[in-house]
Amino acid sequence: MNLKGRNFLTLKDFTPEEITYLIDLSAEVKEKKKNGVPVDNYKGKNVALIFEKDSTRTRCAFEVAAHDMGMGTTYLGPTGSQMGKKESIEDTARVLGRMFDGIEYRGFGQEIVEELAKYAGVPVWNGLTNEYHPTQMLADMLTIRENFGTLKGLKLVYMGDARYNMGNSLMVACSKLGLDFTACTTEEYFPNAELVAQCREYAKESGAEITLTSDVKEGTKDADVIYTDVWVSMGEPDEVWEKRIKELSPYKVTKEVMANAKDSAIFLHCLPAFHDLKTKIGKEMGERFNIEDMEVTDEVFESEQSKVFDEAENRMHTIKAVMMATLGVQE
Repeated sequence: MNLKGRNFLTLKDFTPEEITYLIDLSAEVKEKKKNGVPVDNYKGKNVALIFEKDSTRTRCAFEVAAHDMGMGTTYLGPTGSQMGKKESIEDTARVLGRMFDGIEYRGFGQEIVEELAKYAGVPVWNGLTNEYHPTQMLADMLTIRENFGTLKGLKLVYMGDARYNMGNSLMVACSKLGLDFTACTTEEYFPNAELVAQCREYAKESGAEITLTSDVKEGTKDADVIYTDVWVSMGEPDEVWEKRIKELSPYKVTKEVMANAKDSAIFLHCLPAFHDLKTKIGKEMGERFNIEDMEVTDEVFESEQSKVFDEAENRMHTIKAVMMATLGVQE
């Protein structure tokens, strides 16, 4: 499988076989990391990390992965470059492409990472846009496979706001890899109809099913994976909180939801999670709306079924695999 020189912008661009190869490679580099076997054949290479949105997992995963591989990294935070301000995205891409071997972008519209990829001349990796989060998908699929030994035929239920990067990306990943995908939320929060139609075409090939439902009991019945994310995305205004909390509270992941799934079901969340009041925003929302949690209860988050920290760690291994594959696997 040769993915050298490819961009990693959305899983729509990759075949099921290519995605599986990246998951396999992730598992391989994870095993080597655990056993102290170095994968550091990339000395002399350098990558640029553009973050228009702050991050914990994505930034740390890229930096540690690159360091493990022997590469240098340059972090360009929200105020760290002139991209889109004094310099166009096109010009920024052409400058960075002359200096770096690969570029990561985390920020806003998918069109930005697409334009970077068009002009950079080196692999560009999507660390998160409003529409897609492909590196998270590899971590999620690796985590699921580690727990069940397989992916095909499993049922994944996404609860909450399924209109943006997480709902979109999970639907794409599941439909490509043969997992049944259910978006369990109110109709207003269903994924984009055009993308649903596209994923149903992928599902025909893989044998998966795509289901959109507002019925929690029916939607989560016999699920293998229950997945949720924060209800308000980064950068959205404060007034959105009240609306989302009111409309999405019926889709909170509770012990009753988990009990309705299979006994072997696992809980996943891409983090950060509002499962208690220990964060600044969590505390503020708790006081404003008289709540103790939001998208998931602390009971579920801290349960044995919760695999969120395995999932978070797997971001590093899967990002390492993406960089290796697109820069060229070096033995």
